[in-house]
Amino acid sequence: MPTIPATPGGSPWSRVRPPGAVGLPLLGLLVAVAVWWSVTSGLHLVHPASLPPPQAVWTSLTSTADVLFPALGTTTLMTLLGFLLSTVAGVLIGMVLAASRRAERMFAPLLVAINAVPKIALGPLLVVSVGWGEKPILTMVFLLCFFPIVLSTATGLTTTPADLAELARSLNASWWQSFRKVRFPAALPQIFVGLKVAMPLAAIGAVIGEFYSDKPGLGYQILQYNGIGDTATAWAAIVLIAAMSILLYSALSLVERLALPWVRATTSAR
Repeated sequence: MPTIPATPGGSPWSRVRPPGAVGLPLLGLLVAVAVWWSVTSGLHLVHPASLPPPQAVWTSLTSTADVLFPALGTTTLMTLLGFLLSTVAGVLIGMVLAASRRAERMFAPLLVAINAVPKIALGPLLVVSVGWGEKPILTMVFLLCFFPIVLSTATGLTTTPADLAELARSLNASWWQSFRKVRFPAALPQIFVGLKVAMPLAAIGAVIGEFYSDKPGLGYQILQYNGIGDTATAWAAIVLIAAMSILLYSALSLVERLALPWVRATTSAR
């Protein structure tokens, strides 16, 4: 891929952190909290038992930090492990489907069928099939994540720009050279689209898996506190899940910006 010359006087981080990258998300967060407060405390449109006001959730978060933050670490670890497994398997399956039209016709309907199954219905069955502990959590994360990664990888590898493919042929490049130098780098933007779709799904899968596991993550804590009627603490756990998802998604976007600097320079200026 062509090397993009650096802007005089600029640093690589200038492309990573554009103006407003922090201020605008914080402004959006303030607007969301203000709407939340007005619905629960200002206008009293929702009963506090269903949706506690933000100040009650904050109080519960601080008072149960010794329980929720270790649970956050457990859920984050399960999310990352499941996401990594899904990434490796999804990219490999996508490469197989892209390399063989016969394999795509054979297995694509099966992959669609697996993706269409409601994953929450598989929770009790996973406990019977794979047992307690980490296995049902990782399996649930994998089932939710792998399909968008497979789809984006296969799409990226089968939509190589014609001029790049013709250039590789004109240079008498072997299949491996063409794949390593042209097809896979050209597919990386599409693959990252699938990864960014799968990252929030990984958090969802980890929480659903913890509903049917003895692993004391945030999903487990939500069930426990909701069962005793402490909805404020249950919502505090949900807020932590949302914050974790935002941070992991932002980290993945940062990796994409650093690993694919040519994408923003060769596409739109947005």
